[in-house]
Amino acid sequence: MIKSVAIQGIKGSFHHIVSQQFFNQLVDVNEYLTFDKTVDSLLTRTSDAAIMAIENSIAGSIIPNYALIDTKGLHIVGEHYLDIQHHLMALPNQTINDIEEVYSHPMALLQCKEFFKQYPHIKLIEDKDTAEVAQRIQKHQIKNVAAIASQLAARLFELKIISESIQTIKHNETRFVVVKTKNSEISEDEINKASVKFELDHKRGSLATILNVLSDCKLNLTKIQSLPKIETPWKYAFFVDLTFDSYKDFEKAKSVMNIMAQEFKVLGEYKNARQ
Repeated sequence: MIKSVAIQGIKGSFHHIVSQQFFNQLVDVNEYLTFDKTVDSLLTRTSDAAIMAIENSIAGSIIPNYALIDTKGLHIVGEHYLDIQHHLMALPNQTINDIEEVYSHPMALLQCKEFFKQYPHIKLIEDKDTAEVAQRIQKHQIKNVAAIASQLAARLFELKIISESIQTIKHNETRFVVVKTKNSEISEDEINKASVKFELDHKRGSLATILNVLSDCKLNLTKIQSLPKIETPWKYAFFVDLTFDSYKDFEKAKSVMNIMAQEFKVLGEYKNARQ
C-alpha cells in the first residue's frame, strides 16, 4: 500500500496536483526540488512511490526522466494526464508593466515563450520549480518579479494572477507516471498498457522488424522515443509505450522481442489512463 509519495516541487506544483488526483486515499507528500532527489527517496525507501512528468503535449518528451527510470531500475505502475494551465502571478497591486523578471521551471518558460514576445522588457530566468518561485515571492515580499505557476499555487501563496493561461497552446497536457522500486501488484486482468525498452543491432530493417512483431501480436504502439547510448556513440535505445486488449498478446510479444533484441526490458505494466 502506498502511504507516501515523492514529488518534484513543493505543494502547489503540478506534481502535487497529480498526487491529489491520482491517489484516492490520503498520502503523505515528500517534496524535492530535483528529480534525482525524488528518485533517491525511493531508493532509500523514504517514499513508497514517486510521481514524474514524462512528456508534454507542447514541449515533448522529458528525456532525462526516461533515463532515470531506466538506469535506476524503476517500474511504472500508473499514469495520469493533467491539463496544464500556466498563470502569471505576482504580489497584489502590480500590473504586467511593473514586472521586470519572471522566474519559473525551464519547461514552463518554454511553453509560454510566445506570450512574452509582446513584453520585451521582461527578463525570463530559469528556476527549479514553478510553485517554489511563487512561495519565495510571497515569503520575501519581492516586488517587480513574477512566477509562472498553477492556480493552486496562487491561492496557497496569496499571489495575484496577472494573466491567465499564458501557455502558447491552450490545450496543454502533461503525462505523469507513478513509479516504484518493484512491480505493481495490479492483476493481469487490469493491465492494458506497458512501457518497454529495447536495443537493436545497428543494421537495416531492425526497427521495422520489431514494429511488425508488435503489430502481428495485436499491440498498438502509442509512443516511441529514442535515447542515445552514451557509452556507444550513434547507437540508440528505444522506449516504447504499448496498449493491448489482451495481456496474453503482450506476453507473446515479450517472448519474441526477448529473442530479437540485444537488450529487452519491461519498464512497467499498468492500466491505461486514456481509455
